[in-house]
Amino acid sequence: MKNFKRVLVANRGEIAIRVLRACEELGIRSVAIYSEEDKNSLFRTKADESYKIGENKKPVDAYLGIDEVISLAKSKGVEAIHPGYGFLSENVEFARKCEEEGIVFIGPDHIMMSKLGDKIKSKIVANSVGVPTIPGIEEAVKSEEEAKKFAEFCGYPVILKASAGGGGRGMRIAWREDDLIREFRSAQSEAKKAFGIDDIFIEKYLDKPKHIEVQVLGDNYGNIVHLFERDCSIQRRHQKVVEFTPALSISNEQREAICQDALKIARAVNYRNAGTLEFLVDKSGNHYFIEMNPRIQVEHTVTEMVTGIDLVQAQILIAQGYKLSSPEI
Repeated sequence: MKNFKRVLVANRGEIAIRVLRACEELGIRSVAIYSEEDKNSLFRTKADESYKIGENKKPVDAYLGIDEVISLAKSKGVEAIHPGYGFLSENVEFARKCEEEGIVFIGPDHIMMSKLGDKIKSKIVANSVGVPTIPGIEEAVKSEEEAKKFAEFCGYPVILKASAGGGGRGMRIAWREDDLIREFRSAQSEAKKAFGIDDIFIEKYLDKPKHIEVQVLGDNYGNIVHLFERDCSIQRRHQKVVEFTPALSISNEQREAICQDALKIARAVNYRNAGTLEFLVDKSGNHYFIEMNPRIQVEHTVTEMVTGIDLVQAQILIAQGYKLSSPEI
């Protein structure tokens, strides 16, 4: 058990304010970082301390400087870093360097993140514990010819996805053979720009499925629970627009099966901290695991409203060594 005195929030905007509030409520001194363009932003004023980073860097690049963020954290006596979502939240190298420098990364360790933060690797984990996944190639597609062969084998439509990252970026649907090569190149280009990696994998596309995600929470002692599901089927360009719970489109039996499969995957890597596992449910009621987000999500407040559990405070308390059974959580 270790009670943090200082926590650095390696993010900006709404999620930074959310984490800063949690720190204040837990009696922890908060440290914010900001780029030149954010010097007048609200989140900076909510922190106990704030420091400018990314001199002569572009606004986004300022928040991606791993070495600078860690160096600042060490110089200010920071014991833990909360990455929020986006930016460095799913960066395996950042999590690993925090661990090496003796700074607690408020989230999963870099090994857990490596296994579940990558869409291809997470499907392998799911298959290893018997959780169904959508038929697809479980490694990066090496060529346009390989993509064509798979599409011919499983039938159109197919969906192309960036192996790293999310948010709908690097995702394209090919409805017919004439579309495939164009969408493959487009997905690769977008993935490279967004994530620095152009690895693309391919799956059979399910038309108009229900999109169900399960919130999980795990401590440092192997205890993992689910906090039920959220329905995120209302989307535009693969971006979630509205989320709600409970999911009205599935039965209680389907809900239980999906939540239990989410726990199987999380337990397979002894997952800790907050995470969300995502599933698609087809028109026949079959569900398929598609990916995991090993971090807090924008939509976490939906779960907080119905469970009464403060997920961001729980993240920090778990990182300090509290068990899920602790009254504080």
